[in-house]
Amino acid sequence: MPTALEPALFDEVEEGLKNVVDPELGVNIVDLGLVYDLAWDDEADALILSMTLTSAGCPLTDVIEESVANSLDGIVKQFRINWVWMPPWGPERITDDGRDMMRALGFSI
Repeated sequence: MPTALEPALFDEVEEGLKNVVDPELGVNIVDLGLVYDLAWDDEADALILSMTLTSAGCPLTDVIEESVANSLDGIVKQFRINWVWMPPWGPERITDDGRDMMRALGFSI
């Protein structure tokens, strides 16, 4: 049964995930609002990252998974991505920082 992460680990994981940039939009997955939940699986001794993509048919899933693995290296030994499609992602999930990043890249948001 997944449990909540300790605050210090949550912050470290979240900071690491800010290094994972969505290849299509050029903004990190945290500020895009793609990360829905971070939990710990005590039984598997692994992080469970519940996240989505901007579209279910995204062809870059493997690129994002590899980038997540690289960003979490040295933070957690194991992780599993739980792909979530409900609720669907929408631009309302983008943080203020994410909106600023997107504007800097030329998006009108």
